Order: sequence, then structure tokens, then C-alpha cells
Amino acid sequence: MFCGLSAFPLTPVNETGINEKAFVTLIQQLVAAGVDSIGALGSTGNYAYLNREERLRVLRLAVHSAEGIPVMISISAIRTSEVLRLAEDAQRAGASAVLLAPISYQTLTNDEVFLLYEQVTNSLSIPLCVYDNPSTSHFHFSDELHGRIAELPNVSSIKIPGVPSDPEAAKTRIRKLRTAIPPHVTIGVSGDSFAVTGLNAGCEAWYSVLGGLFPNVCLKMTRLAQAGFADEAKRLSALLEPIWTLFHQYGSLRVISAAAEISGLISSPSLPLPLQPLNQLAREHLEFILKDIQTTETSCSPFG
Repeated sequence: MFCGLSAFPLTPVNETGINEKAFVTLIQQLVAAGVDSIGALGSTGNYAYLNREERLRVLRLAVHSAEGIPVMISISAIRTSEVLRLAEDAQRAGASAVLLAPISYQTLTNDEVFLLYEQVTNSLSIPLCVYDNPSTSHFHFSDELHGRIAELPNVSSIKIPGVPSDPEAAKTRIRKLRTAIPPHVTIGVSGDSFAVTGLNAGCEAWYSVLGGLFPNVCLKMTRLAQAGFADEAKRLSALLEPIWTLFHQYGSLRVISAAAEISGLISSPSLPLPLQPLNQLAREHLEFILKDIQTTETSCSPFG
């Protein structure tokens, strides 16, 4: 399940609770598109703002609505004891895999991060994806640490935070990381603007924010890259450059929640406090951009 497009849907949530009906609608879109896997409760899924009971409810909704598509669920939390409880919930509720980032209030050492993954994998019966996301965790993995963790049982993929924009530099980066990890562990690119470059450089998976809302166009890009049509994949990605720019300016979570609201898939407000939505000017710009994206989404079907 750690190859192809893994779509990460938004969890619509505000101070009144989770919009379960809207969440299921988003999952059903991904099922209809035929994504390779679903990444529930990633950063786009607002996992950090939900308690254990809310996270379990979202997981159950995702698994129930996924119609057999593998569901990966985040088990990241500040304390190891809580991570272990979330891992237990994930296994009991039917998740196909778990996603774990080293989250901490205090700066973590390499040994502390390794110990986290060691303790968690010792209790797992399903695969784990390492979530390398320094923009939120403020922890920077070395390739040596990735290699140590990748040798642990059930570690099956690494979700990296983008690649260099230069295609040759991207290939060099992926080759270097691959020499440090076992061959059965896949590398998945995140940071949607880097996705096609990463796939063309040898990443097996795309862990995608945009794919959680517009799965058809993202699946088309993924299939093109997988089939070796690098230039066509880059052409599609270039069409999405305006939304990549908004992601960098305002954060992908704010942009994707506004896009889902504009598309009529969820109601407003859809973010937990203290998070605020896009300002009016940015929202109007997004509305303009979405016309082209929705046209492209409608015209795309899975390739291959």
C-alpha cells in the first residue's frame, strides 16, 4: 500500500465538533477516484487538535467508508504512552497502517526518537510509515537515523518533506537516502509542489494534501510519472502552480479547507480554534484558481 497516490483528506472540525457527514463525503470521493490508499488524520486531518475519542471516531468512519482501500492513520502524540494507546486503537479499528511523527514540546535527540519508534514497533502488528515533517515536528532526521529506524520491524515507508527542485539533485537525494534504508522500505514524497519531481526521481509514493480533495488530477499525475511520462506529469503539475503558491503562502491546511468550503463539500467554519481561515483577498484568489483546477479534475481519469 506504500506506492502510488496516498490521499490525505481534511477532517472538517470546529468548536461544535467534527462534521462527520462531510468527512464521509470526502472519503467517498477518494473511493470513487480509486486512490491507492487513504491517509486519515495527517496534518491536513487535524489530528493534533483532536482527542483520543475523536481520533478513533474519525478512524472508524474512514475504514468503514473506504470500501477496502487501505487506510493509514496518524498515531502521533507528545507522550509515548499516548502513541501506544493510539496504535492499539488503530489496530483494533481495522487500520491498514499507521503514520508516526516525533512530536514533542521539548527538542528531541536522535536517541529519543529512535526509542520512540522502537517501543511503538515492538507492539505493532501492522505496517508503520515514518512521518518526516520538520515544519511541524521541528525535528530533522538524518539519513543515518532513517536507516536505524527502517531496520525496525513493520517499518515499511518514509514520508519525506519534499525533494530539491532540480531533477538531477532530486535523484541524487533519493539515491542517497535509499542507500541508507532496506530495499523493502519505500520512499514517499510530500509537499505537493515537489510531488512530480519526487516521483520522477524514484519515489514510490506521493502522500498528497491536494489528492484528498482533487484525487483525479493527482492520480493522473501519479500514473503518468509511474509510467515514465515525466514531461506530461510535469505539465500537469505546472498547471497547479497557483495553488502550490498559495500552499506556501498560507499553509496547505488553510488553503485546502477553504477550497473544500468553496467547492460546497463542507460548511464553514471548518478549522479548530485558534486556527483562522484564509483572509478574504486570498479566498477570492483561491476561488479564481479553483475554476481551472475543477475543470482539470473533471477532465482527468486514472491513467493506465
